[in-house]
Amino acid sequence: MTKFDEATQAIRVDDTTYDVCLDDGYSIGGPLNGGYLLAAVLRAVVDESPHEHPVSTSAQFLRAASPGPATVKIERLKSGRTATMTRATLVQDGRPFIDTLVTTATLDPAAAPEWTGEPANPMPDLSECVQLPDPKPESNMNLNAQMELRFDPPTIGWLAGEPTGRPESRAYFRMAEAQDPDPFVLALAVDALPPVVFSAGARGWAPTVELTWHLRALPAPGWLTLLGSGRLISDGWFDEDVEVWDSAGRLVAQSRQLARVGRG
Repeated sequence: MTKFDEATQAIRVDDTTYDVCLDDGYSIGGPLNGGYLLAAVLRAVVDESPHEHPVSTSAQFLRAASPGPATVKIERLKSGRTATMTRATLVQDGRPFIDTLVTTATLDPAAAPEWTGEPANPMPDLSECVQLPDPKPESNMNLNAQMELRFDPPTIGWLAGEPTGRPESRAYFRMAEAQDPDPFVLALAVDALPPVVFSAGARGWAPTVELTWHLRALPAPGWLTLLGSGRLISDGWFDEDVEVWDSAGRLVAQSRQLARVGRG
């Protein structure tokens, strides 16, 4: 079991309740990363479901969860031969923090796509990509230590005061500890990039309000490619789309989130 597996472990209490312990290692300046929280919720959902894979997850982020004990409350809505629909709520100190609707199914790891597109923004070679500088210890940006990201250089020009002016972020991704990517790693990956509004000139914490992601295929071992973009920044809100491609060149996950533009 890897550190990530331990940090997202869900322990069954009864038919509708799982205990989780939210790990400070996935904090982003105080709040916990939304993709990490979804991975913990999905551990409980998959354990309760007769199907193995979370193919669709829609989450409303009601408030920012903190490290420490929490529970996942499960309500199975419908179950059939090919799919199960579940409502799962992350609860901490008696209050709901994330409310999700999850569809689980069982994907065939050997399935080949009947048709697939190409990445809209292909990445340069890994050797041409760069890391973000290590955060200051007092920043509590602990998430950075849990994963490796290698960025397409123009999309982090905002670090030097040179944003591209477009909402975008692109990087190679893998866990810091050796681990083949699985659906729970993908839940983290779809929310692992810096907010795409940074590249459009915004700064500050950009809290996610709603995030939907789809598991399209089981990923091959190796680096993942994350391609993030946005379509509209308006009235303090922005959207962020992320495609995740695996080392075999397959689209394995897609996400869209609605978030608030960073404050400060």
